[in-house]
Amino acid sequence: MSINGPTANSFISQRLRMHYVDWGNPEAPPLILQHGGRDHCRSWDWVAEELAKDWHVIAPDLRGHGDSAWAPDGNYEMNMFVYDFAQLVHTLGRDSVTIVAHSLGGNVATRFAGLYPEKVRKLVNIEGLGPSPKVRAEREAKGYSTRFRKWIEDKRKASARIPRRYETIEAAFARMKDENGFLTDEQARHLTVHGASRNEDGTWSWKFDPYLNVWPFDEVPEDRTNELWAAITCPILFLYGADSWASNPETDGRAMVFQDHKVSEFENAGHWLHHDQFDRFMREVKAFL
Repeated sequence: MSINGPTANSFISQRLRMHYVDWGNPEAPPLILQHGGRDHCRSWDWVAEELAKDWHVIAPDLRGHGDSAWAPDGNYEMNMFVYDFAQLVHTLGRDSVTIVAHSLGGNVATRFAGLYPEKVRKLVNIEGLGPSPKVRAEREAKGYSTRFRKWIEDKRKASARIPRRYETIEAAFARMKDENGFLTDEQARHLTVHGASRNEDGTWSWKFDPYLNVWPFDEVPEDRTNELWAAITCPILFLYGADSWASNPETDGRAMVFQDHKVSEFENAGHWLHHDQFDRFMREVKAFL
């Protein structure tokens, strides 16, 4: 019998049940695929299928995402995500792992690599270093109390927000297409099917917690972030889309903090470049790994 696709598993982190999928081949070296914000682990399916023959591929759902539990207090600070990631690696019981991570997931994985440099063999970071120096400076200029008050207001709004309901899965699919015009219909449908769940009344809603729309207002000071980044000893491949809103670390100066890195920019690709330019993405990742 041939079984297609991954198996579902879970682990416990800070009393939350966290979900991940396992693509088999447990005797191979471990490779973690970590998704970004308001995404889910099954967005890696195309990548996982390409790598599962040579790697033991694990793809987790971040807390509040996919089929992982929502934080009861709506707390989605970066430290919580990093703890969950560390708990996953601890649960897997492997001496070291290789990581491919996107956006929020890249930020999480990069901090983990700085905390535990001996545990990360190689890291592919797809637009995952957080706000650019320019954006950070603009936020800081607004003042601490102003940002704090805005965060409280946004939290209150989120507490009253009812997750949007789509009458049909096709309506959710259309929203997915609007969000990323580079996606093919096949990609958008797959991401929608695995990223939405059916409500009791027959409508559909995205799986992620609405509180994820409110990001923490107080960021880790730049010198502490740089301390973590400078501690990373593994090779890092940074990937950026030429049509993305994200800032390229080679041009904004952040890349120079890292010991061993390469930056590659993708033409005709946005923030989800691993979907937008899949063939080139796979070539570069396989060559790097």
